[in-house]
Amino acid sequence: MRVVFLLVPQVHLLDLAGPAQVFSTVRDLGLGYELHYVAEREDVPTAQGIPLRASANWPPLGVDDLVLVPGWRGHRFGTHGLLTGSTRARLAEHHRRGGTVASVCAGADALGQAGLLDGRRCTTHHDLQDHLAERYPAARVVRDVLYVVDDRVVTSAGIASGIDLALHLVATRHGPSVAAQVAREMVVYARRNGDAPQHSVMLRHRDHVSDVVHRVQDVIDGHFTERLPLRALAVAAGVSERTLTRAFGEATGLTPLRYQQLLRVERAEHLIGQGATVEAAAHAAGFEDARMLRRLRARLVGSPP
Repeated sequence: MRVVFLLVPQVHLLDLAGPAQVFSTVRDLGLGYELHYVAEREDVPTAQGIPLRASANWPPLGVDDLVLVPGWRGHRFGTHGLLTGSTRARLAEHHRRGGTVASVCAGADALGQAGLLDGRRCTTHHDLQDHLAERYPAARVVRDVLYVVDDRVVTSAGIASGIDLALHLVATRHGPSVAAQVAREMVVYARRNGDAPQHSVMLRHRDHVSDVVHRVQDVIDGHFTERLPLRALAVAAGVSERTLTRAFGEATGLTPLRYQQLLRVERAEHLIGQGATVEAAAHAAGFEDARMLRRLRARLVGSPP
């Protein structure tokens, strides 16, 4: 998968570096990512004063590839970031052929110039939301959210929210476990949805800094369909069962067993949503029978931890 960053003069470093760090971490995990940096001119000044150098030549793009436009300095759209017709056409054509385009902060203006915001939900930094709505009246600007996804057009609020956007794209492509691993490597909270409660159990209960609990969650995440005695989890963490139970509860609000059950129920619900029978989904998720799944769904789904 290629991730192409389109750089505009006065680009904000964190708008670029946050998502770039996410995707480079995924690449380091061996998942076959290529990162490219392109611009209309090779020398790209940044808002923070560090000069960057990009390529004027775009790599070939396929439907699995992503083009991401980081934001740039400007109190209103139109002061910077005006793209040439050929660049706008590249963005529009990539999306038309089935590819994904994304933006951070003011980068939404680039997508607007390419006609990709018309009729779609989108967002940008809170200081620029009114300007985005004024400049692209056919767009449906969603205010005060981290990011918005609409038909392979992904826009984020800006600055650090670009990390959340990138983690969402990783979770969509590779699953929440990989996204959680990347978030842990980057020492950031893992968020999956920009405008709704987090739906992934793996991500929802990873917003802590307990290394002991993360190690146990790694074990449970990878083997939640199997029987996992508390003693074995404590050995994996290098602590006593009592210490593990206390630390796990403080970090997640759950017991290790409850966390495993939530993962099983979530997996079963996903399979049912894909057309599997309740019985087949129950067995695939690690339950002995469908009755146990039904009981846990009634007890756990929608209930407080």
